[in-house]
Order: sequence, then structure tokens, then C-alpha cells
Amino acid sequence: MSFDRIVWIVLDSVGIGEMPDAAAYGDVGSDTLGNIARQRRLALPNLCRWGLANIRPFEGLTAAADPVAAYGRCALASPGKDTTTGHWEMAGIHLAKPLPLFPNGFPRELMDRFESEAGRSSLGNKAASGTEIIDELGAEHMETGSPIVYTSADSVFQIAAHEDVVPLFELYKICEQARAMLVGPYEVGRVIARPFEGEPGAFQRTTNRRDYATAPPKGMLLDQLQAAKVPVSSVGKIFDVFLGRGIGDHVKTKSNADGMAKTLSMLAEMERGLLWTNLVDFDQNYGHRNDVEGYARALEEADAWLPQLEAALGPNDLAILTADHGCDPTTPSTDHSREYVPVLMYGKHARAVNLGTRATLADIGQTVADNFGARISVGTTALPQLLA
Repeated sequence: MSFDRIVWIVLDSVGIGEMPDAAAYGDVGSDTLGNIARQRRLALPNLCRWGLANIRPFEGLTAAADPVAAYGRCALASPGKDTTTGHWEMAGIHLAKPLPLFPNGFPRELMDRFESEAGRSSLGNKAASGTEIIDELGAEHMETGSPIVYTSADSVFQIAAHEDVVPLFELYKICEQARAMLVGPYEVGRVIARPFEGEPGAFQRTTNRRDYATAPPKGMLLDQLQAAKVPVSSVGKIFDVFLGRGIGDHVKTKSNADGMAKTLSMLAEMERGLLWTNLVDFDQNYGHRNDVEGYARALEEADAWLPQLEAALGPNDLAILTADHGCDPTTPSTDHSREYVPVLMYGKHARAVNLGTRATLADIGQTVADNFGARISVGTTALPQLLA
């Protein structure tokens, strides 16, 4: 074992430029970080010190003469551009075909069964922005008690309900029922509970979101680490994406700031193993809402936190920063985008080398597996480059 502890942080949706097949996904011109930097000057001195601007040029960001971290970018080998696809690929799962999408809403026979099992009629049943559909149908939902069902460009079945109209325990039960019936050709990556509060014209989603993922295939990274008796902890939605498989301690988060604080807190309690964090605000609060300024501030807040992370790392620790896909807030689309993602690997005895363009996100998972004496079925480890 080369590193005692690995801290793996997913900056959710921080893509760095369209992949060659972006046109097939309607994402030509998507460049989450690059386009933000063109519209709003970014102050990211610590990420640049790690080597972010050495991966490729970004307007207003200066490449480091001597980066302190290994740097490169990863392509997504699996078809798709959503949370499940990206995180599963990191763990060594290559999808042969994309998870099912429903851009025109879900079939009537499926919705009839959903309404029968839920004991309530439903509203929506279309692809929509989560905040916009609540604004559109929230008042009617409050009058009728019918939950709002919607999807997006991702493989999701989302159920929104006002917490004063459909109590949380009932919303969660309805989501569990939906998850159980969404099988076969309807097996979406995630069913998501989207509770909200407030009055018409001022609705706000609450922090009581809950994800119900489809089960990942056996043999992925977390299964292999569990078999090797490697402790794994998680912060944020990692636990939900993998149904908790192979994960011991885990905590939810309310924001990026909360996630960063909890990462340091959990790291302080770890002696060895993997700590896997997802910081979702980039995607959930800013990318999907085309909020360039909010996204830029979130990037700068994460950058300002990096010295605290560095100070918390011991001599035999490794920190990995990456993303799962893009979500460019500068384009007309509010959906995820098919982009390369950055990969930065920092350790006090890790070599600061150019990792180049990696063919798959699974290279990160294979590096983690290799470090702890395990192996996953796909991906090429970067550990020899870090330790050469």
C-alpha cells in the first residue's frame, strides 16, 4: 500500500470541454469551466497551483511553472452524461448502452400503475427543469395533492411535493414504490425525491432530497475494497449512488460548504482507507439553473478551501479532485453536458506529473484499487506515475 488514506472529491459537473462525440448529445460548444472563465474572471490560485490550468488553457487562469499535483483529464467511455453513469464508471462499471431516457415523459401505462400504487394522481410527466416545473405546477399541486413527476436529459424519475402537502415519510414511500416498479426497459438510473416548501411565486426546494439508485453491478470498486477489508467512508450523495455498498461511515450534506467541513471532520477520524466526497452545489444549484455567477463563486469557495485540505493531509495521504460530467451554465440548455473532466492528484510524496488524457474515468478507480492491493475490471492505474 502506497498511501494510507485517499480523499477523493468529485466537483459535481465541473467539466473542462466538449468530448469528440458531444454533437451526438446536443452539446457542441459546451465547456463548463472554460466558458465560465470567458464570461467571468475567476480567482482560482490554489487549483492553478495544483495544475488545473496546465491541463489546458483557460482565460484568466495561469498555468503553474511547477505544479504541486499530478494533472490531466479523463474522458467518459460509457454512453451518457449523468450522475450514475459518471460515478459508476469511476468505480469500474462501463455501460454497454445508456440508461433509459424519457424525453417525452413516461408511458401512460407506467403512470397509471404509479398513481394506483401511490394512491394519488400526478401532474407534469414531462422533461423539465426542477425549479421551473415547481413554479409552473406547484400551486396546482397544493390544491390537488397530486405529486409532480418529471424527468430531464438524464435517466431519472423525479417526484416533487410540498412538505406541507405530502409529508416526507409519504414522499419517500412513493419513491420507494416507484423504484420497485421501474425495472426492465424502465430501469432509470435514479428515482429522486424533490421536496419543496414556500408559497406560490416563492417556492424553494429543501435539503431533504433523497436519491434511490438502481443497483450497480457486482464487482465494482467498493465491492473490491470491502473484500480487501479497506475502510470506506463517504460524504454527500456517494452513499445513495452506490446504495451504500461497501461504505461504512457516511454523512449527508446541505451545501458545498457543509460537505467540505464534513470531509475534514471525517478525515480527522480516519486512520486508513478511502473517503469519497461529492460536492453537488455546482451542478444542482448553479449548472442546472444557468447561474454563471453562482457557479463561479462556488468554484472560488472550493479553491479557497484547498489549503485546509492540504493541511489535513499526512505525509502518506493522497487527495484526488475530479468531476463526473459537465453542466455548462452559459449555454441555453439546463442539462448535463458531455465533457472531459479534470483529474488532479496531490500528495506530499506523490510526483507532480502530466497524466495526459485518460480514456476512462475508471482510471481513477483503478488507481485507488491498485493503491489498496485490489483491482477492478476496467481502467489503467496511474499509481506507478505518481510514485516513479
